[in-house]
Amino acid sequence: MKKYIPLLIIIMIFIFPINIYAKMDNAKSSIVMDIDSGRILYKNNIHEPRLIASITKIMTAVVAIENAKLNSNYTAKEEILEMYGTSIYLEYNEKMSLKNLLYGLLLRSGNDAAVVIANNVCKNEAEFVKLMNQKAQELKMNDTNFANSHGLDEKTKNYSSAYDMALLSSYAYKNHAIYRKISGTKKYETSTKNKSYLWYNRNKLLNSYEYCTGGKNGYTPSAGRTLVTTAEKDGLRLTAVTLNDGDEYVTHKNLYNYVFSQYQNYKIIDKDTFSVDKTFFKDEIYLKKSFFYPLKENELENVKTIMKITKTKRYNSNDKVGLIEIYLSDKQIGTVNIYVK
Repeated sequence: MKKYIPLLIIIMIFIFPINIYAKMDNAKSSIVMDIDSGRILYKNNIHEPRLIASITKIMTAVVAIENAKLNSNYTAKEEILEMYGTSIYLEYNEKMSLKNLLYGLLLRSGNDAAVVIANNVCKNEAEFVKLMNQKAQELKMNDTNFANSHGLDEKTKNYSSAYDMALLSSYAYKNHAIYRKISGTKKYETSTKNKSYLWYNRNKLLNSYEYCTGGKNGYTPSAGRTLVTTAEKDGLRLTAVTLNDGDEYVTHKNLYNYVFSQYQNYKIIDKDTFSVDKTFFKDEIYLKKSFFYPLKENELENVKTIMKITKTKRYNSNDKVGLIEIYLSDKQIGTVNIYVK
């Protein structure tokens, strides 16, 4: 019997770590992306188009924010009569501001709020969906096609990938303060002439994970459970997406904890300490921004910078005179413009 013991020990050593990592992510597709740089820090089947359910509403919110005024008042009409599933329970002819509709859309996943927004921002939902797809093309969401504003998929279907939804989440988070505020709100109260509303955010990660800053959940029987969230720790701003995951909140916690343990947000170029030897360039030059990038500690030695400056006889103050190229190994990860005073 003793001669079998070493073999059993070896088997246990190899199997145990595999089980730990297998349990970290149960989604059919998943990704963690750095919001500021776009670097992919974790990936699993990220380009396969899948039904996305109510995370569709992130694009609905973006299109509404960019094409209408938040204080606009919209009236619920016939479009709400065909809606089912999650709802904020608007009444026929009830009026509500776009801002409050967005809270109902993102906190409570109101399908009725989605179609009221679509039919008021544009003349009908079909025209609104065109804007959704145009925005997707603009953001290079190449795996994506929208067919409705809400995410229900019995009649029309919305497809996207984990990668594309991470692009959308990063864009919305970086560019729209109102989206950041609403998606990160845990509780919201409002009222119309018809009635009062009290909404709690359906994104459970906001209450169960201290670094979560917002997001949107979704579910249909065909799509399974979908979830987009954002999180921030020590200056590292991340977004995570899981598609078709029965334990999505645990998966998001696991993925965030894994990435936060592996990566730090390093300041590679510091605009406040930047300088050049006067023998190389006599005029005063400066940077308008610093450059940060998420790196593993063992990647630091592979970062290099190349400075390129154009020398001419005449400059106007604040002219761009060059740039700094930043590389990780042989891949360019960013540039910073150089200006002259």
